[in-house]
Amino acid sequence: MACCLKACLNGPRRPADHPALPTTPDALARDARLAVRAGAGALHVHPKDGDGADSLDPSTVAATLDAIRRAVPGVPVGVTTGAWAEPDPHRRAAVIRMWTVRPDFASVNWHEPGAVGVAEALWECGVDVEPGLWYPSAVAAWRAWPDRGRCLRVLLEVVDDHPPQAAVAAATRLLDALGDDLTMVAVLLHGEGTSCWPVFGEAVRRGLAVRIGLEDVLTLPDGRPAGGNADLVAAARALLDAPA
Repeated sequence: MACCLKACLNGPRRPADHPALPTTPDALARDARLAVRAGAGALHVHPKDGDGADSLDPSTVAATLDAIRRAVPGVPVGVTTGAWAEPDPHRRAAVIRMWTVRPDFASVNWHEPGAVGVAEALWECGVDVEPGLWYPSAVAAWRAWPDRGRCLRVLLEVVDDHPPQAAVAAATRLLDALGDDLTMVAVLLHGEGTSCWPVFGEAVRRGLAVRIGLEDVLTLPDGRPAGGNADLVAAARALLDAPA
């Protein structure tokens, strides 16, 4: 059985990418409430500065998490630690240690320099780690890490646009790269863009954890534009709940 559906509300997208993209704490809190009502059981967000760019700034992270937790108390909330928000990995780890309000978990892109140090900084703060594994080489690097068993789950991410068959093939390569670890760790499998819905279907077929939201895709399974995160979560929930 897959774990609860995670809603990824905004990602590194900028406000111009979609009229309903939430960027402020209040907008993220509103969308979090709607996504949970539509069937999401966890959230992944990118705190943003006043220009809509991703930020790891402690006050920005705190304002975002406080607003979401007021809106959906008890729902696990994770954030990004992507290098685009702070390119220097040492500075990134230092900023994480400065967080006064902390997420329940955070993603760490394993192909980025300094990923291990970022993960260790998160653990020092009591934050669970989700390694983001975009490529088979990243899977191999993560598997060589002796502390990998401490991770909450791994995120296998098909980040390139593919037609359906190629998207599923790319997902299968990532899963195959996990080897024996596939049975030892929780796995969330997802795609982006045109790969999103085909990979979502493959994750459901395999009983893996799933996510959906404006970070990953702007269209519904039938190709129509999504009105917002709640529409995407409702569509995903319908696919999850459909009879086998």
